[in-house]
Amino acid sequence: KGHSISKATVYNTLNAFAEKGLVNQVAVDPYSQGFSSSSMSKTSASSEGYGMYAIVDYIYNTSNLNYIDKTRIAATGHSAGGLAAVRGAQYFGKEAIFRETKSKLHSVYISGMLYRGLEEKNLAFIRSNTGLSYAFHDEGAFRNINGNGDMRYAPEAIGLVNSGLNLKDKINDSLSIGRYYGALEDRTLRVVHNEKVLHPFQPYSSEATKNQLNFFNKVFLLNTGLSSKNQVWYWKELFTFVSLICSMLMIVPLTSLFLRTKVFRTIKKPMADALPSPSGKAKTVFWVIFFLTAFIASVSFIPMSNLSLRLFTDASTRVATWFFPQRMNNAVMLWALLNGTIGLVIFFISNKFFHNSDDRTVIERMISLSKMEIGKTIILSLLVFLSYFGILSLVYYIFHVDYRILFIGVRIFQPDVLIVWLMYIPVFFLFFLSNSLRVNGSIFYKGIGEIRGMLFSGLATTLGLIIILLIQYVCLLLTGKIFWTETNLQWLYVNLLFGVVPMIFILPIFNRYFYRMTGRVYLGPLVTCFIFIMILSSNTVCYIPL
Repeated sequence: KGHSISKATVYNTLNAFAEKGLVNQVAVDPYSQGFSSSSMSKTSASSEGYGMYAIVDYIYNTSNLNYIDKTRIAATGHSAGGLAAVRGAQYFGKEAIFRETKSKLHSVYISGMLYRGLEEKNLAFIRSNTGLSYAFHDEGAFRNINGNGDMRYAPEAIGLVNSGLNLKDKINDSLSIGRYYGALEDRTLRVVHNEKVLHPFQPYSSEATKNQLNFFNKVFLLNTGLSSKNQVWYWKELFTFVSLICSMLMIVPLTSLFLRTKVFRTIKKPMADALPSPSGKAKTVFWVIFFLTAFIASVSFIPMSNLSLRLFTDASTRVATWFFPQRMNNAVMLWALLNGTIGLVIFFISNKFFHNSDDRTVIERMISLSKMEIGKTIILSLLVFLSYFGILSLVYYIFHVDYRILFIGVRIFQPDVLIVWLMYIPVFFLFFLSNSLRVNGSIFYKGIGEIRGMLFSGLATTLGLIIILLIQYVCLLLTGKIFWTETNLQWLYVNLLFGVVPMIFILPIFNRYFYRMTGRVYLGPLVTCFIFIMILSSNTVCYIPL
């Protein structure tokens, strides 16, 4: 896989493989992700296959895994994982040419990668059957030679097919999607698929999974009698989603249990009266702030993403570092820092100039807490954090599953991720605290109702980011190309929002519940910041030197 969720992204495909009889599988977290170590190489996908080369050599060169047929080793991956797969075909192809043997990789299947790895000079080294699956609506298609995701006329796809054909059989202008070219016995079989999905949804497409299953059934001459259309992986996806929901629902009652103890009981304070519903000038100010903050959130995300590339040069260039090593999260962090700071400034300015003394007294009660109580609040938040991930670890140990749905995954983590977590927490906390103040001190006026207020708060928090997604995909729908194409990474940062927006939407809901439990605005942002930032930290590429 590429920059997020790691090996879990290909679980659906692997589950489908196992269901159809392909049971000997090894799924790895790429280097610098999940439970894999880091790599000192800046081109790990090409030079190491993110660890895949070592696994293939281990299987092929030792007798430890004697239940695996060494003549039928294959590799598959999505996005940057697809690049690793095709580079593996070229790496072991070069080795086979030098030794005058067959390649250790019988076949490879490339998913979601086109603009790298399929150069003519490198295709000549492939000695494996090769399948290519590229989403017709892939957001990164602007980088391709033709600038789109139509594989019928893509020079890269045509070049791949021609790499397995004799000179007289080569194609020039277009290829047939789903047609097999070349010869299986010579390991020159080629096929190209072009599913009409988006890049991040490709691993979750039943059609894409079917095409990949059919490819491996064909190259390995399998006849299980089971249709590749009959898939059950989405049931696992559904139930892990239920687990994710249950885990989130558990946070509030779990915290309530701790608050009943003698140690933490003193944190609970009477809740201040809600501010009166805004009217007249105050109502105008309320809506101006609502749309102004949404506008700032929308227009600042891409500039902050670009700024992260310049501020964190090591992480941006895949150099191992202890200084904010998470390339993708750095963009979100800078956005959160900017918007959290602006949110706090706007909150206190509006409180000073547009609220009367009684209103200001209410807000002062929300934020007043002694040093001892602040210390207890932090300790309580840490206990909730440890309990949450402790229960997850127990679930994973017993059932070997975690909590996830599509782009959101709550997974167990390595101890060294705690160092990274501690690095990001202080910066992100400003945004979480700002949100708690805004939700409880600005949005929940008298008469708004809890459910209505929570939904409105979620919309207010995420509207700016939702606008970014709308701009990106409405542009893709109308023109066939995404809106942000200035750099190779901008579209990936926008894709990141598919996982960020749901988390930010539920943030004010937690902040409201915790405020009602304690009468103060601190417990909510502390608990959610600890848990949510660990979710972000353990689900993306992390270039730490370990």
